[in-house]
Amino acid sequence: MGSWTELVELVRESGSYPTAAEAEHVTRVVLMALGSHVTGDERVDLAKALPERAARVVASQIPAHRPLTAAEFVESVAARMEGATTATARWDVSSVLSVLPRVVGETLTDRILDQLPPGYALLFGRAELARAV
Repeated sequence: MGSWTELVELVRESGSYPTAAEAEHVTRVVLMALGSHVTGDERVDLAKALPERAARVVASQIPAHRPLTAAEFVESVAARMEGATTATARWDVSSVLSVLPRVVGETLTDRILDQLPPGYALLFGRAELARAV
């Protein structure tokens, strides 16, 4: 992936945000939340695959004590954004996470989704597939 500006522009287009500043804010908040929930090699590889500024946002987060469900993750983003509702936060989260497969690749996205609790695939713009038991 190229630059932070290119990432923000992808998010702006994905979420139909009127300004780059709004898309940049949403991108930063969602990546901060994601950075605390992706751990281990996946976190390292995610940081390597993102533009430098985005990588610093992800890497600077303290790992969460427990993984949040997808709904709790959306709620945590809503709590970080002034005036956000669960519905607007879901839009924001999906606007950012749905561009990540194009930015970091499908293989890494699969590894990240394998690490997260069920329910996140939809936030990444994918169908939620049942896991083999």
